[in-house]
Amino acid sequence: MTQWKQYVNPALGELLGALNLDKRFVRGEGTRLWDEEGREYLDFIAAYGALPFGFNPPAIWSAIQAIQTSAEPSFVQPSDLRAAGELAERLVALAPEGIKYVWFANSGTEAVEAALKLVRIKTGKLGIISTHNSFHGKTLGALSATGNDGYQKGFGAPIAGFNRVTYGDLGALEAILDERADEIAAVILEPIQGEGGIIVPPAGYLAGVRELCNKHGVLLILDEIQAGLGRTGTLFACEQEGVIPDVITIAKALGGGIVPVGAVLYNEAAYSETFATKHSSTFAGNTLACRVGLASLTELTKEGGALLQHVSETGAHLLAGLQAVGAKYPHVVKAVRGRGYMIGVEVGCDMNTWGRTSLLGVMAEQESLTPVLSSYLLNVEGIRVAPTLNGAAVIRIEPPLIATKAECDRVIAAFDRTLAHLAKGNTAELVGHLMGVESRPQILPAPTRRVQAEPTGESNEGRFAFLVHPVDLRNYPEMDQSLSVLSLEEIGTLTERFYGLLEPFVAGSTRIAAEDGSTAYGEFVVVPYTADQLMAMNHADAVEAVRKASDLARDRGAQIVGLGAYTSVVTRGGLHLRNPGVAITTGNSYTVVSAVESIYKAVSELGTLRPATSCGAKPALSSEVAALRPTTSCGAKPALSSEVAARLDRSSIAVVGATGAIGRSVAMLLAEQIERLILIGNPSRPEMSRKRLLKVAGDAVRLLATLNAEGKSFAPGTIGAALVEATRGNLPDPHDESADWAPFVLQLETLGHLVITTEIDTYLPQADLVVTATSSTEDLVTPQNLKMGAAVCDLSRPPNVSRAVKEARPDVLVIDGGVVAVPGRPDLGWNFGFEQGLAYACMAETMLLGLSQRYEDTSIGTDLNLETILWLRSQAERMGFELAQLRSFDRPFGREDWERLRAHRQSILQATGAD
Repeated sequence: MTQWKQYVNPALGELLGALNLDKRFVRGEGTRLWDEEGREYLDFIAAYGALPFGFNPPAIWSAIQAIQTSAEPSFVQPSDLRAAGELAERLVALAPEGIKYVWFANSGTEAVEAALKLVRIKTGKLGIISTHNSFHGKTLGALSATGNDGYQKGFGAPIAGFNRVTYGDLGALEAILDERADEIAAVILEPIQGEGGIIVPPAGYLAGVRELCNKHGVLLILDEIQAGLGRTGTLFACEQEGVIPDVITIAKALGGGIVPVGAVLYNEAAYSETFATKHSSTFAGNTLACRVGLASLTELTKEGGALLQHVSETGAHLLAGLQAVGAKYPHVVKAVRGRGYMIGVEVGCDMNTWGRTSLLGVMAEQESLTPVLSSYLLNVEGIRVAPTLNGAAVIRIEPPLIATKAECDRVIAAFDRTLAHLAKGNTAELVGHLMGVESRPQILPAPTRRVQAEPTGESNEGRFAFLVHPVDLRNYPEMDQSLSVLSLEEIGTLTERFYGLLEPFVAGSTRIAAEDGSTAYGEFVVVPYTADQLMAMNHADAVEAVRKASDLARDRGAQIVGLGAYTSVVTRGGLHLRNPGVAITTGNSYTVVSAVESIYKAVSELGTLRPATSCGAKPALSSEVAALRPTTSCGAKPALSSEVAARLDRSSIAVVGATGAIGRSVAMLLAEQIERLILIGNPSRPEMSRKRLLKVAGDAVRLLATLNAEGKSFAPGTIGAALVEATRGNLPDPHDESADWAPFVLQLETLGHLVITTEIDTYLPQADLVVTATSSTEDLVTPQNLKMGAAVCDLSRPPNVSRAVKEARPDVLVIDGGVVAVPGRPDLGWNFGFEQGLAYACMAETMLLGLSQRYEDTSIGTDLNLETILWLRSQAERMGFELAQLRSFDRPFGREDWERLRAHRQSILQATGAD
């Protein structure tokens, strides 16, 4: 961290550093800068217009050196300040007719403060009218006139008496003057709005304002701090409309790019002896500033104003060239405007510009695209420009007045190349320099305007939102196709640079039309952090990141918000979100539904060449568990074939992450039909894990006792049968909240039907079926710790199954659990890595609640409600949601995949003689 970053502005330093805009320049000459490494840059921002003659102009340094030689006093307050008098006389001579007096200041914002006091004391009125989107400075009075609420908030601005109207709208100004002219001291305007986005007013606007001010006896202040002193091709910008204000503020260029100085020029109508005797500033009018001011005026006006003529002519050439470039890319350039050497290029992008998701669109909507483009121009093209502050979509081009036509042509060509990448939506190209990545050719689809769903506003339409985030670095190319040319390491570097730069954003929208006729409009809101980033955050910061996203969803009309992936984990299943003002759900209940359905489907496929689809057959399982099995085409719940049932009865199932909401519920629902249940907890906290796993095991035993009390018969060899046999049916009342189930858990542990452990590598190889549902981002399931012929249902995101399993263990079936087909297969407006119309089950739960308009907290915490699980299963059937084709390692697992897996497994059985 440099001294400037550490001691001056850490916040801005971090932002500049993220975008490689924090260069340390060691030399400046004319329009050129050189950094520490000796690279040369063309400066076309000129310190926002404060460098009229570029860096270190000889004429200005000569004036400074002359003071040292003459030993003229720096300033003697109070006295007859000769240099100040000479500069004032020169300014009055050059100013529009009627200007008679000059008051000096040390900066532009101080000049505005003085001007506001000047008109108030003269008129005896406090009212000031400024315009929206204006910029007049950041001290309290100037800030009150500045038309940007974001700058004012928290500083007690605006102070009393300040009002705003729309810039360029004479009617709006006339209306307020007609009503309140007796309260208004002055109107303050910029001839061209600078920070507001280089806004040039309509022809005749300034003259119209002057006429209205005359009519109502109100003074006119023109703030020419940015637009004046040659910037627009004339010495004063107001000259171009022949407008004579009562007060003019100037600064920036007056100091020749070296010395800070400002001035207020005013006429007799604004003069006040009271102001002259009560307003002062110690350093204002000092010799150094005024001698430099005189030298600057000489440079601006010498040779009959040749420099001003140069700015007018070459500025027109620059503007025309940039406008021609903008016309080549009309879908990303909204406007190119300006006058002289004060030009703005307004970028016009959003999330729909390219017909696909793009981080460029996100940055555009969050007002960070122009800084990224400025970074590209600086680091790749060697051109220094900057965004405007108020008009955040505008890149300002304000070169030193000495910039040549050839330099302007270089800038035009650089913009052409930059905007060509923007037009293609090529994020990787525009941010690659941040990771040291050279240009990599790629073919991207032609931009198209993507049609997004919109809410109807009808009361019978549900409203939901779902929070998503890039689970890991592999998701970024799904979010932005252009990033596919980057390695995961490079993407990781990019996310580190952009950490904290992006806010939550709406990535897509959809309308769900259920088979029962209900509809719901939904939006997908992205929390811009990976799982690792969320987990590494301070817990309060992670929760706040999720809260911002839920607030965005709520403010956009969502009635229920689903917490996807790690937004649920970091908020402890929504418990720590604390009344976000909208109903929330983790989606875990329907995830359990889909997980159990996936397991049945997979076991069915593995246990017989044909899935059992016996219409009308009565399930041998409890009604609760049977209800979770997939529905056949005739609407009945299929009975498991004898082969499949026998396979389950003899199976050991391991649940990794059994203390979580999903793992706990899956373990409980499968316990009645298997021989052995292995509950695996977090090895980093073994004592706490065992305590929590014992609670899960106790809940499972209690459920088995409930089924037994209801007359359920368990298959021989299963956990339920072992429990009944060991206790001879003498079990506590399952409805007795005080009942102690720990002894029965220990009994089943002793018999080997239950395993409670954190030793995954020891016990996972004993499991026929593995279910993972953890919040870990690690590869917990590896080729080395899986049983021969095992099946894995991985519900974790990011996955807990190592991708090495795919190649190293062809005998193992890995299912990406929890993928659901949405009725009608609609476009969800966001790439989740699936075919159109597929969604994660947690998303589907949010959709189901929105369609049902059941706006209440659901699936919160770890203790899921069986009644809610079954209700959601019923709603899903009624509305047309169904389990999607099973997937493995992010792709559909088709018939050929099944046949290949069965053949491989069969060959292993024949070779080993295994059962």
